[in-house]
Amino acid sequence: MVLILSTEIMSGLELSRDEEEALAGKLGKALASAYKILVAIGESTGAKKLIPIKWAHLSGVNYNTIGDPGMDFLDKFSRTTKVVVKSTLNPMGYDRNKPEDIPSSFQEKQGSIIESYERMGVNPSFTCTPYEIFDIPDKGTAISFAESNAAVFSNSILDLRTNKESALSALAGSVTGKAPLSELRLEEARSPKVGIEANFKFGSELDYGLMGYFAGKVIKDSSVAFSGISKPSMIEAKMLSAAIGTSGSCGMFTLGTAKEKISFDRKEAKAVMDELNTAEDGDIITLGSPQLGMNELDYLDKLVEGKKFNKRCIIFCSRAIHNQAARVGLTGKLQRSGAEFMCDSCTCLTPYVTKEKYDSIVSNSVKGAYYLNNSNEVSVALKDIKTIVKDYTE
Repeated sequence: MVLILSTEIMSGLELSRDEEEALAGKLGKALASAYKILVAIGESTGAKKLIPIKWAHLSGVNYNTIGDPGMDFLDKFSRTTKVVVKSTLNPMGYDRNKPEDIPSSFQEKQGSIIESYERMGVNPSFTCTPYEIFDIPDKGTAISFAESNAAVFSNSILDLRTNKESALSALAGSVTGKAPLSELRLEEARSPKVGIEANFKFGSELDYGLMGYFAGKVIKDSSVAFSGISKPSMIEAKMLSAAIGTSGSCGMFTLGTAKEKISFDRKEAKAVMDELNTAEDGDIITLGSPQLGMNELDYLDKLVEGKKFNKRCIIFCSRAIHNQAARVGLTGKLQRSGAEFMCDSCTCLTPYVTKEKYDSIVSNSVKGAYYLNNSNEVSVALKDIKTIVKDYTE
């Protein structure tokens, strides 16, 4: 039975009796708060109803991103509710197996956040690339992903249905199993009105990242079409998705043309480089924003074969990918080249990489460059991975 919402939150959303009762607090304060979040978002995005989802991927994990207020909220919220759909977790701030000089206070507070999520039944996956680790639902399945690269990748490559969720809206989706039927969950929003045409031959994954960042800044719609490029490889698609998600609200790309076209020339690529490439060199190399998957590890292994890094090189990846790579001998080979692994964390917003420790770093990630410059306050020498290996191995 469908009822029009008739609570203190007046809305045009149609809610079922169960949804209405949960919103009214009959199933507890935590669930009522979650429904209030979804109803408010649905109202603001023109949704007519909530729909079931099958997977929620949650951000708001790293203590550096949510601080004490977020930690305290999660502690209280997690004591009275559980997730009702498959729920996975973004990277945290550091690798608990390699605490190095991570302050004990950070470790304790990060631990409290993890305990809260585990209390609710969230899978402690600590990955920003869940699409590389978990089974993928059928095409067209509604999900709720808060990690921006994962949302863009899932919409664009996997044909799943998610908006670019916030930490709170994805959390609300995990405990209700619902999301507003709006924006990129509607077919009409998935047909781009504006396209970006690349007018030069791309030479590396970095060019895909530069174009994605440019697109995110200039496209105000939910989706964008790209032309003038070949179908991106896994590495290129990850870079493209992450960069789009970093610079704007666009949540999906297609390959093809649109009615309106914007050119992406070398001039536009240079403008993005001028913004994000803030150093000529770096004290260390960081790879992994998004976290590296098997494709990148295999590619990197082939590039460094018989060579050794002459700078500290940190590879960020999920524990699941690290274990998979270890089974086939990739981790050992890369470690012999001088690279080291940090699991469960990523390049961005980690206490491993701070201005107190390093003046600048080398990375191939456009997303990483943005956050390192603006949040970590560390300058970035932005280079593609092949150039990094060429310049920093012997």
